[in-house]
Amino acid sequence: MNSERWEQIERVYHAALERDPIERSEYLNQACAGDDALRQEVGSLLAQEHRNDNILGNSVAELAANMRANLHKEDAGQSLIGQQIGAYQILGLLGAGGMGEVYRARDARLNRLVAIKILPKDLAGNPVARERFEREAKAIASLNHPHICVLYDVGHQGGIDFLVMEYLEGETLAERMKRGALPLDQVLQYAIEISDALDKAHRKGITHRDLKPGNIMLTKSGAKLLDFGLAKLQQETNPNIPLSQAAAAKELITAEGMILGTLQYMAPEQLEGKEVDARTDIFAFGAVVYEMATGKKAFEGKSQASLMAKILETDPPSISSLQPMAPPQLDRVVKKCLAKEPDRRWQAASDVCDELKWIAGTAPEVTTTTLQQAAAVAPRKIPLRLVALVTAAVAAMTGFLVWHMKPPAAQPAQVSRFSITLPAGDRLAALDNRVLALSPDGTYLAYAAVRGATQQLYLRRIDSLEAAPISGTDGAIAPFFSPDGQQVGFFAQGKLQKVAISGGSPQTLATTLNSFNAAAAWGANGTIVGSSVVGSGIWQVSDQGGTAKPVAAVYSELAESFPAFLPGGREIVFTGLSGNPNSIVASQIVLQALGSSERKNLITGASPSYAPTGHLIFAQQATLMAAPFDLGKLEVTGSPVPVVEGIAQSLPSGLAEYSLSANGVLAYVPGNALDNERLVWVDRQGGEQFLPAPPSIYGYPRLSPDGRRVAVGRNGQIWIFDIVRETLTRLTFGSGTAVNPLWTSDGKRVLFQFADQGPLNLFWQPADGSGPAERLSTSKWRQAASSVSADGELLAFTETNPATASDIWVLRLSDRSTQPFLRTPAGEGGAQFSPDGHWMAYSSNESGRNEVYVQPYPGPGGKWQISADGGAEPLWNPNGRELFYRNGRKMMAVDVVTQPTFAPAKPRMLFEGSYRPTNVALPYYAVTRDAQRFLMVKANDAGQPATQINVVVNWFEELKRRVPTGK
Repeated sequence: MNSERWEQIERVYHAALERDPIERSEYLNQACAGDDALRQEVGSLLAQEHRNDNILGNSVAELAANMRANLHKEDAGQSLIGQQIGAYQILGLLGAGGMGEVYRARDARLNRLVAIKILPKDLAGNPVARERFEREAKAIASLNHPHICVLYDVGHQGGIDFLVMEYLEGETLAERMKRGALPLDQVLQYAIEISDALDKAHRKGITHRDLKPGNIMLTKSGAKLLDFGLAKLQQETNPNIPLSQAAAAKELITAEGMILGTLQYMAPEQLEGKEVDARTDIFAFGAVVYEMATGKKAFEGKSQASLMAKILETDPPSISSLQPMAPPQLDRVVKKCLAKEPDRRWQAASDVCDELKWIAGTAPEVTTTTLQQAAAVAPRKIPLRLVALVTAAVAAMTGFLVWHMKPPAAQPAQVSRFSITLPAGDRLAALDNRVLALSPDGTYLAYAAVRGATQQLYLRRIDSLEAAPISGTDGAIAPFFSPDGQQVGFFAQGKLQKVAISGGSPQTLATTLNSFNAAAAWGANGTIVGSSVVGSGIWQVSDQGGTAKPVAAVYSELAESFPAFLPGGREIVFTGLSGNPNSIVASQIVLQALGSSERKNLITGASPSYAPTGHLIFAQQATLMAAPFDLGKLEVTGSPVPVVEGIAQSLPSGLAEYSLSANGVLAYVPGNALDNERLVWVDRQGGEQFLPAPPSIYGYPRLSPDGRRVAVGRNGQIWIFDIVRETLTRLTFGSGTAVNPLWTSDGKRVLFQFADQGPLNLFWQPADGSGPAERLSTSKWRQAASSVSADGELLAFTETNPATASDIWVLRLSDRSTQPFLRTPAGEGGAQFSPDGHWMAYSSNESGRNEVYVQPYPGPGGKWQISADGGAEPLWNPNGRELFYRNGRKMMAVDVVTQPTFAPAKPRMLFEGSYRPTNVALPYYAVTRDAQRFLMVKANDAGQPATQINVVVNWFEELKRRVPTGK
């Protein structure tokens, strides 16, 4: 085709583009009168303009995705594998779709892998379109940028037109977005790279016009901008149809493979058929960054018409409203990108890139270093000569000040206090787990709260007035931050999980025990330590996930929980309840090095943490205490001093609701010692009736066989409450600790665990107090009685052994002989004889979490899992045809059949409530003989939920004044 003919086609073509579709047909009739070939060539180009979104716009990765969906279709096209096209040997098919095929090939000349895109026949068969495409491709091939996919070559051979592109390995941003929002550091990295690539293209006079996640490849070297095949050179205009003519172009909007798929990233001027330029790409760029940061598209609609209306008329919600951890500056950048009027947007991609680099930086103060960074980050905004002059002036002034002025004495930071009140209707989660955590830099506060029927984590900047829910944290408790403050760990659904504060899907790290009295800490060495059930001990797991392993086996302590790291991550401090689970007064702050079984008691208290001021912080009786602590000697060097009174603390476990940041922010839940528990009847529908026993701290209530008395732990001893006479009488006396009562089947004796100096062993005593306690076993390991057989002959108990964790044993009461029932590497406990004595129900964590199982007794035989989604604390209905157990706060029931073989039904929930959970797999409740009521333990003020968090900024200044360390 000669140049004159081409110029004629171009002239008619561009003139037609300037007219709307109704006028265009009349113009072509006049301009091409008598020249049918001209009419055909121009008409083909015009049609091509409306279809090129998919003809040239499908990225290599998108075509590969299409191919994966059609791998087994025989009509994918004739294979070119093994053939030579030009200098390129075809090695394999990467992807195929209706708009072309993409192959992996080797460049024989340069011995490198390339991607070859075979163009569709309807494009290759049009000589005008092919010549125009080749001309534009040459311009695009001139783009040499590390974040632009390189177009190496354009060729034609044997009727095949093809593109030769850089071969990339990775995934498209669209594929990555299926997993949710990106972390903030990745959002900024990719946004900077993409905006820099756009700036390069725009400076060459090239507008991409189809920027979207599917055209961005994420590789090891960063983001790569793909598919400039849709790009327009600067002098050309946009062919899109004005909205005023949308009705006349209905088939364009609704036809498969047309605008659909790229519409959500189109700027208003594209939808209205106006001229496009670099600012059109900036609008699409803003939509892409918004989606990366929030995991949601900036504009969505139920139909294409509603979507177009959203783009033209509304602004998306702010990024910070969806991701409160996002910096406000990012909101500003994206909002300006998405301005409806091009003149109100950023006018150049370089401006956007500079702003993003500034956000990613960390130098807010105007110093010599900052000016040097500014020169590197934004060379077009600050002339180098000006930077040099200002730098020299700053240096001169600095020298003058150093020589002629003495620095003023440093003034202590001002301590300030304020309260955070949750929105009306919200409440903090139950205080038997840790509910709040501060990020190490004190910037963010995470807390577990209940809104409506949903409990989840919320995140709030300390300097903000609002908190936002963290997606994917339904049911979460016990938040804790990573050392860099960019991730939040938590417990939910029996799992330890983590989630980036910038958004995204949570990641499971480990399966844990039932999460009661849960707390964890994240060390700088990548280790997480935690406790999830008082009595289960401290465990550790990698922050990359794995199996939670005990820090050291639990032998003599009744409970150890709530660990915190000391600086360096080699040692931890935690709460150790030695001997008395019902009196936190007896607890100790214990120190232990990871990898060692040696321990050292530091001081009486609970819920410890370390302050960089050189203090050990802990709680006693709802008061926060501080004592000087020597990190070198690992010991307390001074007397403890009360520093904050009125902190909510659960006395049964010792958990105090507070958190410290490394820079001196303190957050805590105001309250008192939660020691006013009540015994309460709960019917099968959840109805409650309190017993007239006085408020106290109660442990493991057990009903006598006749249902007239309750044996219960109280203040480290066993007490008997007479339900008929409404009297509470002490049964055990002595200097030791007695816990976990259990009636014999005739109701004449009460069994319990007792310890004076050594581990808890098994004892019994007449229920009327007519005789002293008598030892039933002697062991160096801790033992816990769980069930007496109906005939009164056998006692099932749990023994904690370092070789096999916790095992189930049976003691014959007549001769005190013992034999194991279950002795495995897993942790078993809470064994319960069935009423007929032929079956044993128990809980085990063999699957990675506690579940309830049944086996025949004494065996052998099969094993049946009773619970479906975690469970512990099994108890039989006295009729033997039903099993109860607890899953979190839910009381569950399962109908069972024992003849001719054992067969459990589907578990069902009876009721749900905030009742004391078990500590060591033993039931923390009892059931009446008719199985219509349950005896539970509940905090007396459970109906008054916590709704306030107090915050003290620069608290360390106050701490240093009140508790000097002598250093």
